[in-house]
Amino acid sequence: MKHKFSIIILLFLWMLPYLGFGGIRIKELARVQGVEQKPLVGYGLVVGLNGTGDTRRTNFTTQSVVNMLQRFGLNVPESQMRVRNVAAVMVTTEAPSFLVAGDRLAVNVSSLGDAKSLEGGLLLMTPLMDESGELYAMAQGAVSVGGFSVQTTGGGGVRQNHTLVGSIPEGAVLQKTLGEEYSYGDTLFLSLRNGDFTTGQRMVDAINQKFNQDLAFDKNPRTIGVQIPDAYRQTGQQSKFISELEQIEIDPDVPARVVINERTGTVVVGGNVKLLPAAVAHGNLSVEIQSQPIVSQPAPFSQGQTVVVPNTQATVYTDEGKMTAISATASVQEVAQALNTLGLTPRDIIAVLQALKEAGSLQAELKIM
Repeated sequence: MKHKFSIIILLFLWMLPYLGFGGIRIKELARVQGVEQKPLVGYGLVVGLNGTGDTRRTNFTTQSVVNMLQRFGLNVPESQMRVRNVAAVMVTTEAPSFLVAGDRLAVNVSSLGDAKSLEGGLLLMTPLMDESGELYAMAQGAVSVGGFSVQTTGGGGVRQNHTLVGSIPEGAVLQKTLGEEYSYGDTLFLSLRNGDFTTGQRMVDAINQKFNQDLAFDKNPRTIGVQIPDAYRQTGQQSKFISELEQIEIDPDVPARVVINERTGTVVVGGNVKLLPAAVAHGNLSVEIQSQPIVSQPAPFSQGQTVVVPNTQATVYTDEGKMTAISATASVQEVAQALNTLGLTPRDIIAVLQALKEAGSLQAELKIM
């Protein structure tokens, strides 16, 4: 049986320093400490669903509807509630710093019970609170799921995208101000999104070179301190200094890493990955099992019973594996060429990379998702 090669999909994480496109701005590599985002969460109800809401098995949805109706002066026993147009949801968002009361935020809405779809639903007024339970915003509006789900009476259906999670653009109104002023002080601190000694030192050198002063220093691999020059502090132009600081470009250093997703057969090779000399032989083994039912009929007047006996046959196919030598590589392009010369499928490439790592040839961190 001939081996059928599928299309090999290799996604390469090209590093900009190797391609000569210049550096990456500090704005993308770090954030200014003190400018935070406050996560908010709330529990609410989505109404107006077309029979795709929570069933009676979701008790908290029924209780929520009863409590809501009581606030409107309606007393309906919980045992009489038969509502399929309502779904209990969790509403989440993140509020950036320095927003004032009245500003709007986008919110995400996620089903909490056993609803089948939030399509066409409307989120009722939902309070959004922080981790301490303090109210910060109120959310309400039509839920957009970006898809559809149609169920048939026979158990089939058609679905596009995931319809149990939706969003409401500008669906929350902030109820209180999240800080009006930022305390600059004499020194501000930058938090690297990916802590690294080399990247931090390059950032320090680039900042000092830009302003021609020894302003920056590394506090630890993830935190960089920067003194605000007197010329900016005395004139009240600290924001201008931060803006200029964020535009400085550097070449970040990243570890050599190979990321593998075994579920999809995706392999991502980082730009710093190298291979030491190795020889690889990879063959494929496939087992095919076929089962056909055979009806065993008893003889006439034998008082026997007709039985169905399965006839199972197993066939084993093997492909010849050829030994291929891989020379030492110095770039991700050469790694790709070395793997492509083996003529492997994505699943085979995953197995070969794991074996190369165990053999010490793959000089990179192997991360499996």
